[in-house]
Amino acid sequence: MAEPISQTMAGCVVLVTADRRSGELGAALARRGATVRHAPAMSMVPHTDDAALAQGTREVIAQPPDVVVVTTGIGFRGWTEAADAVGLLDALLDVLGRARIVARGPKARGAIQAAGLQADWVAESETSAEIAEVLLGEGVAGMRIAVQHHGAGADGLDAAFAAAGAHVQSLVVYRWGPPPDPAALAASVRSAADGEVDVVVFTSAPGAAAWLAAADDADVRAPLRRRFTDGGLLAAAVGPVTAKPLVEAGITPLIPDRGRLGSLVRALVAHYDDQRTRALATVAGPLQVHRGAAVLDGRVLALSPTGLEVLRLLADAGGGVVGRGEVLAALPGDSRDPHAAEVAVARLREATSRDLIRTVVKRGYRLETVPR
Repeated sequence: MAEPISQTMAGCVVLVTADRRSGELGAALARRGATVRHAPAMSMVPHTDDAALAQGTREVIAQPPDVVVVTTGIGFRGWTEAADAVGLLDALLDVLGRARIVARGPKARGAIQAAGLQADWVAESETSAEIAEVLLGEGVAGMRIAVQHHGAGADGLDAAFAAAGAHVQSLVVYRWGPPPDPAALAASVRSAADGEVDVVVFTSAPGAAAWLAAADDADVRAPLRRRFTDGGLLAAAVGPVTAKPLVEAGITPLIPDRGRLGSLVRALVAHYDDQRTRALATVAGPLQVHRGAAVLDGRVLALSPTGLEVLRLLADAGGGVVGRGEVLAALPGDSRDPHAAEVAVARLREATSRDLIRTVVKRGYRLETVPR
């Protein structure tokens, strides 16, 4: 029998900003216990029926390149699919098979191999800068170089190769478009700024830049940055290229060792595993209070929103006393009746553990913590 998947992310609210493969990523996170929200920052517009791409493909076939630079796996697959749609696939693969193929990272190499071809060199850093450095260092004067571009548009390769004397054939296989649901995008940046989200996940640099631009439009960039800085909100990027707009904005994201969605999920699980080891130690077990739920000794607690807020208040005190007035302030409405605080705490005790919350006579309440 397969070992059950760890629920390390139970109670965490994760915002996925990707359009492509968002369902796959969200499902993987949900299997780890996370509550997943989707708000794509951009859409991807394929060029399958683009006349310009078909014409560019014919030019590549008519004037075979010496070097072919493949920048993205999905872009290369899209290129071959578009070529197949207009009857050019066999001729294109024949031309590519005789060229030196350079891949910008493992995903691009995988797509090349899926087409029955082999990459001659792979930029393990997954950056266009490494490709430019290597090829320009070798010399490209007089060479014909075909560059398959990703959705972000120009990345400097065309200009750098042309300036060094190469003839460049540029092929844009897909481009980024507006968000599929602008209202959902705007709501996502506000909810992240308001503390309703634990993690924001990014899978492309244009998507990260668009999400930050939406934060500017909603005038929440400052509170967002504070939440990222103080640890209340975590940014996670699939790789260093995706992370660049975040880093430039003063946000330090979690980045996996490899630029894969699976690696990103594993990095998040490892992060929350580490968080669990530093959870508040109580007599009822380790306690973690996330935005969407609380986890006590590995068990997600069945709490009302009010109960969650009261528990968060107590947990933030770290075993210190929380006055009845503070508990009342966390309750809905404007009641000042001490009995309302007593009822809320009693219900919380029923949902957690009767030994967890201690009443401090004439002062308030505190969690019963234990030394590590």
